[in-house]
Amino acid sequence: MADTFNYRIDHHGSLIRPATLLTARAAGDAEALAEAELEAVKEVVAYQRRLRTTVVTDGDFPREDFRSAVFDGVSGFRRTDEETPDGLPRWVAESLPKANGPLLADWAGRLAELTVIAPKASLPSPAYLAATTFEPELAASGGPASARELGEALAEIIHAEIELLVSRGVRLIQLNNPLLLGHIAADPAAPGALSFEDALAVEALAVRLDERPEGVRIGVSPGWQAPAAVDRARAERLYGEVPADRWILPYDKGTAAELDLLRALPEDRDACLGVVDATAPELEDLDTVLARIDAGAEIKDIEDMALAPSRGFADSAARPLLGAEDQRRKLVLIETLARYCWGNEF
Repeated sequence: MADTFNYRIDHHGSLIRPATLLTARAAGDAEALAEAELEAVKEVVAYQRRLRTTVVTDGDFPREDFRSAVFDGVSGFRRTDEETPDGLPRWVAESLPKANGPLLADWAGRLAELTVIAPKASLPSPAYLAATTFEPELAASGGPASARELGEALAEIIHAEIELLVSRGVRLIQLNNPLLLGHIAADPAAPGALSFEDALAVEALAVRLDERPEGVRIGVSPGWQAPAAVDRARAERLYGEVPADRWILPYDKGTAAELDLLRALPEDRDACLGVVDATAPELEDLDTVLARIDAGAEIKDIEDMALAPSRGFADSAARPLLGAEDQRRKLVLIETLARYCWGNEF
């Protein structure tokens, strides 16, 4: 893709929240929180510019976790007292969802006012939300009749938000579904509430755009870690049936499965390689990572690649994966690696 260079130095979107913002959220004063969020976003935009990233996000600072853009802006969901397997608050769908307004577009507009770099927006994917919030027992009391029905309703909302984001100047949009790589393992994960086939159909509904302005990329992150082994046929189905421009792939362990994920990617799709571990404070060895990138470049044209951490640094505001200084060092390493690979072509 000719303009991939615009987004060489990428990250998933969520960054470690400052203590002042966490304190403001805990205090429960809505007006004070709004002021704290705006000030924190201004600061995190400047932080990203200092680090010379080629994408700028709001760090997910106005949200509790990476799903909250939907749960905060869409009716039909109820928060429970339970947790998901990865420790997030569990939500269930009590009715088919309806958007109450823009999800991220207003914040994206503010970002555009703060930097000349086109902002990036990250959203949970509709298939992920359907798989994790569908409750069969609620169907009799007005809940969605199936996970597929819930997913399709969510896909319509996400698709409309993507179109709105693009109209507001956002040029890079990422959908996150941590469950997809489990479906394409050689020993696939249990499908859960949404089958592999239904997940592909739902994701495709969300990302398909009839027209793309110059430079727009719709990306999908299918998971934070590659499976032990990849089912090549299922991987090809994933890439073939979900028409995303860009796939954000885990690439920080140096495994054969990571190469297989890249090997199955069609020639006309971009690859963003998650080359540093966002969960471990130890800094990766530069030569080791460059060797992995070289191995990937034998499979995929390096001109159609970008680099990023393996996942977000704080997909939950209250549970950052690293300290702030470790996060900075990891992002600096991404910038250094990108300049080794592409010089100053961004």
